[in-house]
Amino acid sequence: MSIARRILLSLVLLATTALLGACLPGGGNARAPIPQALIPAGTPATRLVVVLPGRGDDIAALRTSGIVPAVQSAWPDADVLLTGLGFAYYMEGRAPQRLHAEVVAPARQRGYREVWLLGASMGGMGSLMYDRAYPGEADGLVLLAPYLGKRPLIDEIRRDGLGAWEAGPVPAAVDAGNYQRELWRHLQTWQRDPGRTRTVWLGYGAQDRLAGAMPPLAGLLPPDHVAVVDGGHAWKVWSPLTQRLLTAAGPARLEPQRSP
Repeated sequence: MSIARRILLSLVLLATTALLGACLPGGGNARAPIPQALIPAGTPATRLVVVLPGRGDDIAALRTSGIVPAVQSAWPDADVLLTGLGFAYYMEGRAPQRLHAEVVAPARQRGYREVWLLGASMGGMGSLMYDRAYPGEADGLVLLAPYLGKRPLIDEIRRDGLGAWEAGPVPAAVDAGNYQRELWRHLQTWQRDPGRTRTVWLGYGAQDRLAGAMPPLAGLLPPDHVAVVDGGHAWKVWSPLTQRLLTAAGPARLEPQRSP
C-alpha cells in the first residue's frame, strides 16, 4: 500500500471515529439546545431537581435508571428535570454557562422555591463546575460518584492534603488542560467556608472505580452528608442512594427560603 493511500485511509478512519463518537448515547450535539424532559410531581411542586447525566447516558437512559421515582419518593413535591447535558457540551467549554442560561435561570423564572442539581459521574463533575461558575446559585447539590480528575492529580491531593495542596497559578481561562485543578481549587474554598457544604450531599459505591477520589471531597462535608454502600459505578447503586440522601436532606430546608 502506498504512503498516500495509507494517509488517506487514516484520515477516513479518523473521520469515521469522530462521527461515531458524536453519535454515541450521551454525547449530544452542542450546537443544539440542551435536551430536557420534565417529569412533574404528583402534588404541586415547590422545588425542581435537575439531573445531569453521566457520560454515555442520555434522557432515554435516565428514564429507565430509577432516578425519577427515587427523587419523588423522597420529595413528593419535586418536579424532576432530566437533561441531556452530554460530553459534547463539556467539550464545547461552556457547559456551566449553558446549564445556567438554558435550565437553571428559566427554572427560577417559573417560580420554583428551590433548584437542586443532581449529577452522576460526569454529571457530578458538571454540578461542581456549575457551583464554581455560579457559587451558591443552586440550592443544593447531590453528587453521585462524581468524576474529580485523573489519578495522578487525586494522588497528589491525597498525599499533600487538600489544605496544603497547591493548585498553582490561576490561569487566564479554564480549559481542557486545567479544569481538573481548577475544580479542586474551587473545592478548597469550601474548606474555608464549611457552611457552604450544608446543602451538599455525596454518595457512591465502595467498589466504584472512582471511589479512591472521594475521600478528599467527603472530608469537606458533614459526616452525615456522605453515604457509602456496596456497589460499583452504576445507576442501580445511585438511584437508591439518591432516595436515601434526599430523605435525609428533606428536613434541612434552606433558611431563609428564596422568594418565589
